[in-house]
Amino acid sequence: MSNDKNMVLTSNDLLMKIAGSVVISSTPGLILKSWRERLKIKQVILANHMNVSSSVLSDYENGRRISPGIGFIKRYLESLLDIDKNQGNFIEKQVEALDTSAIMDIGEFKNPVSAKTIVESLESTILCGANLQHQNIFGYTVLDSIKTLYSLSGSGFYNIFGSTSERVIVFTKVGLGRSPIVAIRVSQLKPRMVVLHGPKVVDPLAIDLAKKENIILSLSSMASEHDFAPKLQQF
Repeated sequence: MSNDKNMVLTSNDLLMKIAGSVVISSTPGLILKSWRERLKIKQVILANHMNVSSSVLSDYENGRRISPGIGFIKRYLESLLDIDKNQGNFIEKQVEALDTSAIMDIGEFKNPVSAKTIVESLESTILCGANLQHQNIFGYTVLDSIKTLYSLSGSGFYNIFGSTSERVIVFTKVGLGRSPIVAIRVSQLKPRMVVLHGPKVVDPLAIDLAKKENIILSLSSMASEHDFAPKLQQF
């Protein structure tokens, strides 16, 4: 990870984030929909711009049709940016230097890694989502949970997802685990897996929320918060 404390999010960066999340996600339509809503673009306006019916767009966004192909995804994303510019360039107006000091390390894996492999590597105990251990993880983010709550909010929170939301997010310096899971709960993008480090016991509410979001949640017993990055970098 870069040592720079500031990161500038450009419209092209945002396009790459969306594309990465969509292509790898098991629910690509929902990821597209979440970004359309984040940019406050009405479905009917996007449909008109793409020259498709609103019902077709709705079917893709809600998973009622076979997953959209690369061509459709490209048209969808380019249309989002075109409309955004016509509606006042929301993206560019929101671009600002973002404090990323909360991110201790971030990266993408060379090859997909199973959740089970990560659980074992990070000396973790699964709290929920054991049935999802076969799923692949494509990247990781290690966070200082205290700094995250103070410095990453709004658009800044989306920086923790790197190129895809299909990743493991490690929260260090955790109290009872409720705040990190609540932050994810209200975010439109969700990680595939969350690892907590610090507490002896995790708040039952955090576990319940993780179950509702279909997230693999585990508690690590590793000795130091600085041990996570080297473990994850090996992948």
